[in-house]
Amino acid sequence: MTDIRKIEAAAERLRGHATVTPLLSSPFLDELAGRQLLVKAECLQKTGSFKFRGGWSAVTALLAEQKSRGVIAFSSGNHAQGVALAARTLAVPAVIVMPSDAPRVKIENTRNLGAEVVLYDRATEDRFAVADRAGGARGLTLIQPFDDEEVIAGQGTVGLELVEQAAVFGVNRAEVLVCCGGGGLTAGIALALEKHAPAMIARTCEPEGFDDVARSLVSGSIERNERLSGSLCDAILTPSPGKITFPILKRLCGAGLVVSEDEALHAMALAFEHLKIVLEPGGAVSLAAALFHGQDLKMPTAIAVVTGGNVDREVFYKALERFC
Repeated sequence: MTDIRKIEAAAERLRGHATVTPLLSSPFLDELAGRQLLVKAECLQKTGSFKFRGGWSAVTALLAEQKSRGVIAFSSGNHAQGVALAARTLAVPAVIVMPSDAPRVKIENTRNLGAEVVLYDRATEDRFAVADRAGGARGLTLIQPFDDEEVIAGQGTVGLELVEQAAVFGVNRAEVLVCCGGGGLTAGIALALEKHAPAMIARTCEPEGFDDVARSLVSGSIERNERLSGSLCDAILTPSPGKITFPILKRLCGAGLVVSEDEALHAMALAFEHLKIVLEPGGAVSLAAALFHGQDLKMPTAIAVVTGGNVDREVFYKALERFC
């Protein structure tokens, strides 16, 4: 079971390997949000997203025999790159199963990190079945993108950092807004907050049409999305919250927040203009929630965890042209 001890152990293994990403602020964004707004810039993490943390945590937790055979993962790109870099650094063979409609930059970066990439159609093929065909006979160890205890533990280190950094701003009470797909990052952060900042609460943030976690939190049971593709927020498009992550989210998180694709693009442009950081749409939904859904927040301080910056230039240009 993932708990604070596992997160703290992952933090020790990550020390000196992961980047301690900054907590940023902007008076302009505070004014727009109508409250103090701090931004945890995981887009500046190695491989351009928080996923390196979980990848490193999972690969370093493997037995020597498992490392020698290799690992396999499925991902639209950020988990792919995180696992690929961890595997390359530790000389572990890696196969990554990726949807064919993933951003080109993510597919190319994963290949450049030395992983074998297998493409599939996420609308018609099951990624578990594709992964089994690609790696089953080779005895590869599957590292899931969110429903994996060591991955959750690695992502939870974001929460440990965030609590320490927020204290520098004099903040110990806040709503922590997290871009959420299957819930690994949100669950890890929520566990870290429970132990080290109980006056902070995690809130999941998702794009319209893919709000399975928000609906699941309302119903109390796991809900599924009708569609599996069709949004610029590719990084957080999952069928449903995980079996491991959802009980944690249900116990510890506030109500989910849902933003439009245009709001995510607008947040990308504002982050570039006022924080000087590059975000991808799926990595910007937490900032969009803070900026454009303040009526749904209850505390005077919000902390938005912006989770990734691996964006195709055409999409980034679209955000800047529309909103700058």
